[in-house]
Amino acid sequence: MTTSEIIDKASAAKFEVAACSDEKKNKALAFMADCLLKHTDEIIKANDRDVANATGKITPVMIDRLRLTKERIAAMASSILDVVKLPDPVGRILSETRRPNGLVITKVSVPLGVIAMIYESRPNVTSDAAALAIKSGNACVLRGGKEAINSNIAIADALKEGIAAAGISADAVGLVNDTSRDSANELMTAVGKIDLLIPRGGAGLIKACVQNAKVPCIETGTGICHIYVDEYADLSKAVDIVENAKASRPSVCNAAEVCLVDQKAAGKFLPMLKKRLCDERAAAGKVPVELRVDRRAAEIIDGTPASESDFDTEFLDYILAVKVVDGVNEAIEHIRKHSTGHSESIITENEQNAELFTRSIDSAAVYVNASTRFTDGGEFGLGCEIGISTQKTHARGPMGLKEMTSYKYIIHGNGQIR
Repeated sequence: MTTSEIIDKASAAKFEVAACSDEKKNKALAFMADCLLKHTDEIIKANDRDVANATGKITPVMIDRLRLTKERIAAMASSILDVVKLPDPVGRILSETRRPNGLVITKVSVPLGVIAMIYESRPNVTSDAAALAIKSGNACVLRGGKEAINSNIAIADALKEGIAAAGISADAVGLVNDTSRDSANELMTAVGKIDLLIPRGGAGLIKACVQNAKVPCIETGTGICHIYVDEYADLSKAVDIVENAKASRPSVCNAAEVCLVDQKAAGKFLPMLKKRLCDERAAAGKVPVELRVDRRAAEIIDGTPASESDFDTEFLDYILAVKVVDGVNEAIEHIRKHSTGHSESIITENEQNAELFTRSIDSAAVYVNASTRFTDGGEFGLGCEIGISTQKTHARGPMGLKEMTSYKYIIHGNGQIR
C-alpha cells in the first residue's frame, strides 16, 4: 500500500475512532496488548533481522535502543494497559459560560483527527503511539526508520489485529513501509489530511520536519540535558544522580550530556565522579564513561579535552562533557546558551539556589536533586508518551493523552439572534 493510500485510509477511519466510547477504546487497547504478547515470538524474530542488519552500522547503544526482548515486549503491553486505566481525554468539559443573552457556551475536548509520526530506531514507539492515538480518539500514521522496519511491521500487524477484534477499523493505525525520504515528505505535505505531525528522533530529522512540514508540526527537541552540581550539593547524592542520568541508558533523549560543577565543589566532586563513572565501571566490566573536560576540570582530573562543540552535542553514548563554573549564575547562563529546552537539574541543599535555578531555567522539565531520566510519560503518570515537546505552544514536555486533543465550543441557545 502506498503512503498516500495509508493516509487516505486513516483519514476515513478517524471519524469512526472519534465516535468510539471509552469502553470500546479500552477494549481495543486490551486486545492490542494481548496480541503483542501472543505474537512475541514473531516480533522477536523480526527484530533479530533488524539487529543483524544494523550491527556494525550503528553504535552499540543504538543497537540497545533497537533490540527487543520478551521482557521489553511485555513492558510494551503493560504500557498499553496503563493507558486503559487513564481517564478518557475526549469529551471533557474544559469550561462553561452562560452569557447575558442566555447562550450557554461549553468548551469541550475533542480528538485532533489524524496524527502522523516520523521516528527513528526504537520500535516500542510504534505501540506507544498507537495506544495513545486510539485512547484519545485519533487515527495515526506511523513511519519508523529503516533500522527497525521489520520490527515495526510485526508490531503494527499485532496491534491492528487487536483493534479489529474490538470492532474498530484496523485502518485507524497505519504503518508506512516505505522508509525513504519520499514517504516522509508525503507526510509533511499532506495538508487537509494530517492534523498533526510529530517527529521523534535525532536533530537532523526534527530540523527537517520543522523546516519543511506544511502540516502542523510539534518540535520534539533533542536532549542536551544538563546537571549542575552546586556549591551546596550533597556530593554523594550528586554522584548517584549523575551516574543514573548519564549511564543508565545513554541513548535516550533524557540522558544527561553535560555536567556543570561549581568551582567550590569541583576539587572534591570531580575525583568522585571519575572514580564512579570511569574506574569503578571499568572494574565491574561495564562501559566506562568518557569524560570530556574543560580546562579547569582538566586541572583536577584526567579526561579528553573538551571542544566548544562538545557542549552543543547530544552524544547518545557513554560520553559526558564536564565544565567547572563560578556559581549558580554562571551555570544558568551556560544552560541558557547551550540547552535544547528539554531537561535540566540542580543538585543542591540550598533552597535559594534551587529556587533561582528553577525560576531562571526555561526548559520543559527542571529538577531539583533528581535525575533527568524521569522526563518520561510513564514516570509522569501519563501512561506512555508520544514524544517530549520542547516548544511552548499546544504541548510542552512529555506528551500524553491530553496533549493529543484539541477543543471545540458547543453553544446551546433558545432562538437567540444577533
